[in-house]
Amino acid sequence: DAPPVTATRPEFMRRMKDMAAIGGGMASFYAGMPDEVQLTVNGNHPIVKSILTETDTGKQDMLVNNLADLALLSQGLLSGSHLTAFINRSVDLMAKNQS
Repeated sequence: DAPPVTATRPEFMRRMKDMAAIGGGMASFYAGMPDEVQLTVNGNHPIVKSILTETDTGKQDMLVNNLADLALLSQGLLSGSHLTAFINRSVDLMAKNQS
């Protein structure tokens, strides 16, 4: 089963960042570049279809952010304040669905 959203890093940038981390050529140039991540949305996934029909835009935004963060987390790309926000948002979503 394909996930609703997948995250990938372009191979070239990943390799350059890895080389910069170990002090390879042009280390300072590539170390300063922002991470680039591509998110691919599976439009056939039931969760994505459900989000598209959601009428509450606040809930829709929260669900989209959670899906994006789950994709990043699955690749080890979610950390710091973004990870904290994801955890807090997940707790809020679970609390809203407890009734």
